[in-house]
Amino acid sequence: MGTRLELQEVLEDLLESSEVYYQAPASKDMKYPAIVYSREGIEPIHADNKKYTLLNRYTLTVIDRMPDNSVINKILELPKSRYDRPYKADNLYHDVITLYY
Repeated sequence: MGTRLELQEVLEDLLESSEVYYQAPASKDMKYPAIVYSREGIEPIHADNKKYTLLNRYTLTVIDRMPDNSVINKILELPKSRYDRPYKADNLYHDVITLYY
């Protein structure tokens, strides 16, 4: 689909904020809502017994003080996205999404 920097722009547009971090360090002070994402793998797509293209698999975590952030549904409207799990930590709500981009 695109590059990581293009994905960064897409996520910032969906969140309507620049609080989107690629592999954010633990010491980084974040403002919420925020999205933290990292590349988890590369998936080859085959056609005619050959590698046709490669898709990067990203894990996105939407972090917010409120349990229902509308950006989650916006991300899930992107092709090749899947909701994985919610969890709460440090009084913040986390929603984990897998996205192939």
